[in-house]
Amino acid sequence: MAARPEPRTVPSRLALVGPMPPPAGGMANQTLQLARLLEGEGVHVEIVQVNAPYSPAWAGRVPVLRAAFRLLPYLYRLWRAAGRNELFHIMANSGWSWHLFAAPAIWIARLRGIPAVVNYRGGEAEPFLRKAAGMVRFSMRRAAALAVPSGFLTEVFARFGMDARIVPNIIDLEKFRAGAPNPGDIHVVVARNLEPLYDIASALRALALLRERHPGARMSVAGSGPERANLERLAAELGIADRVRFTGRLDSQAMAALYREATLSLNPSLADNMPNSVLEALACGLPVVSTDVGGVPHLVRHEHTALLVKPGDAPAMAEAMARLIEEEGLKEVLVRNGRVHVQAFTWRAVGPQWLEIYREVRA
Repeated sequence: MAARPEPRTVPSRLALVGPMPPPAGGMANQTLQLARLLEGEGVHVEIVQVNAPYSPAWAGRVPVLRAAFRLLPYLYRLWRAAGRNELFHIMANSGWSWHLFAAPAIWIARLRGIPAVVNYRGGEAEPFLRKAAGMVRFSMRRAAALAVPSGFLTEVFARFGMDARIVPNIIDLEKFRAGAPNPGDIHVVVARNLEPLYDIASALRALALLRERHPGARMSVAGSGPERANLERLAAELGIADRVRFTGRLDSQAMAALYREATLSLNPSLADNMPNSVLEALACGLPVVSTDVGGVPHLVRHEHTALLVKPGDAPAMAEAMARLIEEEGLKEVLVRNGRVHVQAFTWRAVGPQWLEIYREVRA
């Protein structure tokens, strides 16, 4: 029998299953960026959008109907896409996102006879898997590969009996580049959504404490979410309402511009995986203060590429920010090391890893 020919390294066509901007969240931005980069490698990419607008629009306002109006067209698009592509690349997350979007994509790929590569993201993998590991394993046995962006997630999945390989997130260093902030300004950027998970409240308390030593300090909070009114009230109670700007959610161009005019970046989250906001800040030449949760210690090293503090500890956040303002030598070390570190997250470094996975699953 003749040997089966090796598949070409770059697939001719693949379906990329995931969210798209708007809103411009981390996974949506990564989906859009990956699609463009793969197209540049000669791959025809069909995007199967999990957050496509409702049609008709009024269906999105009816709780009972909106799930059906989103899910049924999504399943139809998956079935059609599986018939004209060589593989599925599935951007997956925890909770209902897994059950409604990732798992059906795996099963439809299996039914249509094409491989599914699951690209799992999200800092809440462990609590999700504690509840749903059996169902996730059942679907994952039908997938061809599982890739995650950090060593933290490989460890989490291993604890639940699933092997994963690391393929990092991708940063566009042409877009995210150093700027020239006003040297007399102290401008802190927080690029997380206004949700309890990201603990913006601790960031506000940290700013209030920082202003006891540096009264001119101000903060921009780039994100949207249900906590905005509560956070605006807290800023007023802390006496910093005029020093905090809630920008709303920004697209990647506007986010890069905000970083370029900032002094430092603060990531106060209570759970995390491999936050793109940290990498983007490093790429823009900003020193970073972050909580040491989840995958963050796999991403940056304390006093080498960032300063790490415990979650919920506003005084520690304030002290770390003060160090970056007052200790020029420390700031220079972190900025220099951060700019080197982000080279591992360029398409030149990450792209060949995806192309190798595609080759393997099609062999």
